[in-house]
Amino acid sequence: MRKIEEIEEQIKKLSSKEFAELRDWLLEHDWKAWDAQIEVDAKSGKLDRLVSEAKTEYESGGTRKL
Repeated sequence: MRKIEEIEEQIKKLSSKEFAELRDWLLEHDWKAWDAQIEVDAKSGKLDRLVSEAKTEYESGGTRKL
């Protein structure tokens, strides 16, 4: 059995409370990883084009308040 399949089987055995705790932990871990990747991308300049496009659209009146 593959490692992921073993983990899936263990997850199926969790109580509702345990599953909620695991879900919360996974979401927090995922958000931290995503935040770290955004920071790396911002520092490397990968997001510069998107920022420039957003500023241009804002300055030309192409946006609206949410």
